[in-house]
Amino acid sequence: MESEYSGISQEDDRLWGEMARTVLKFGGTSVADLDRIANVADIVADRAAKGEHMAVVVSAMSGETNKLVGYAEGAAGDNLPREQFDDEYDVVVASGEQVTAGLLALALRRRGLKARSWLGWQLRLKTNKSHGRARIMGFDDSMLPDAVDAGEIAVIAGFQGVTDDERVATLGRGGSDTSAVAVAAALNATVCDIYTDVDGVYTTDPRIVPKAQRIEKISFEEMLELASLGAKVLQTRSVEMAMNHNVPVRVLSSFLKPGEPNPGTIVCSEEEIVEKQVVSGVAYSRDEAKVTLYGVPDKPGISAKIFSALARAGVNVDMIVQAQARGPEQANMVFTCTDRDSPIARDTLEGMHEEIGYERLEVVRDVSKISIVGVGMRSHTGVAETMFKALYEKGINIDVISTSEIKISVLIGDAYTELAVRALHTAFGLDAA
Repeated sequence: MESEYSGISQEDDRLWGEMARTVLKFGGTSVADLDRIANVADIVADRAAKGEHMAVVVSAMSGETNKLVGYAEGAAGDNLPREQFDDEYDVVVASGEQVTAGLLALALRRRGLKARSWLGWQLRLKTNKSHGRARIMGFDDSMLPDAVDAGEIAVIAGFQGVTDDERVATLGRGGSDTSAVAVAAALNATVCDIYTDVDGVYTTDPRIVPKAQRIEKISFEEMLELASLGAKVLQTRSVEMAMNHNVPVRVLSSFLKPGEPNPGTIVCSEEEIVEKQVVSGVAYSRDEAKVTLYGVPDKPGISAKIFSALARAGVNVDMIVQAQARGPEQANMVFTCTDRDSPIARDTLEGMHEEIGYERLEVVRDVSKISIVGVGMRSHTGVAETMFKALYEKGINIDVISTSEIKISVLIGDAYTELAVRALHTAFGLDAA
């Protein structure tokens, strides 16, 4: 099955040639004001002086997108249909990245560098028509490769592309990461450097575990799991794209000056990691709710009916457990969703009470999901035992368990979140010496 991004790399050889290129991406906190933009310009100038041929992808200045969203919603009011709102909403919110791109290009020119800004429609970064959450479909021919090969620094407004009917479309929150990896894939770049406000990917949140360690190398699969499980460093879709196109991604700090050590974390294929940890990281998410249907008729088609209705309502279901109930031919069904989706899930299922025939519905919102991730789980036994024993010794009860080849997730009471993270981090030997 082809990736949704399969069109990106088809013309690499024809469009981009053999010259080595790099892509740099700077997030909102890195370009939050003119001083921060000046610092970014210094970083880019330092790398240009070393002979790199670069494309630089930028986000909107910190807080700018929220302000633009407020403007769009205020102008539209409450009664404008979505089909009349979404395309112009994208025009408004995409302007934040346009401002940053122009400002950084000016800052680079001030330093004597050849630079220009590029918007999504100028790149010919093609998307589908799902405004506000568009998916990248590929690149049309563009003047970008010639500009990069000529030594011009291409400063690209992230988060945006263009539809087949020539309308601006945005990629959703965190879309600038996705833009950067897409450009890197198309350029056949040697690396995509994501500059952010942290100096790499850590074994867990250092605010909870001060002994958390920066990871030197982590596989695409592990990073994809961590990103989807609550780690905020990289956006999930960007990691998916990097894995599909084997684009190495490096997470670096933008708050360090040029010349200061800044090794960051490299996200790459599993084959490039010589020594694989059994568990590479511990992730957590407090945005969770547990929904339980008691006394569901245990017969074919019921599960399909329940989860089809939830999907139509836009509820993203995660962990699912079904167990036999006390009554004959009955089951209890437990699933999790995001806390913000739980009222929708409740309303949807209450509206299906007679249709499904369950006995009772319960929604618990004060829960957290704790996960351990590591490619080493494939070849090591006893990982689940170590996890459950560590939680048991801290008196933490497990409500729901979900596993994959390189992940184990458990649902626990929210009050035990930090205790669980610390216990697991220690149990799997991730504490710094």
